Amino acid sequence: MATHRYALRSVWTGDLGTGTSGYRDYARDVTLSSAGKPDLLGSADRPFRGDPGRWNPEELLLAALSQCHLLSYLHVAVTHGVVVTAYADDASGTMEQQGIGGRFTEVVLRPRVTVADPAQVGLATRIHGEAADACFIASSVAFPVRHEPVTLV
Repeated sequence: MATHRYALRSVWTGDLGTGTSGYRDYARDVTLSSAGKPDLLGSADRPFRGDPGRWNPEELLLAALSQCHLLSYLHVAVTHGVVVTAYADDASGTMEQQGIGGRFTEVVLRPRVTVADPAQVGLATRIHGEAADACFIASSVAFPVRHEPVTLV
């Protein structure tokens, strides 16, 4: 068994001069950084007084699930001899707010995969299940991650 560790820095940059003196007196701006990578500008989602021009944590969770499945799928495709020539995903997630908290109730990934060989369309569709099992992020969340794949040639 291998252990992998990840690190990043989150810095709140939203002090408008009076700190958190009131709910409307500060911005929800955050800068996320990790060694050797460009900074990622984050904020809260718009309903929570965030900047809609910045990534919010909910979008980042959805992005992590989508990208993890994509990368897992490409690996599984190679192991099965499926040549993938294009992959795009229109992912969506549902979060239910309960008071000041909430939780995701579901994520749906809609991968649209193009393969080189028409004879492999069925196999290319089936291996999404194997890719889902291989995705570290999907294995770490407590809500369903569904897949609605489309395979093209």
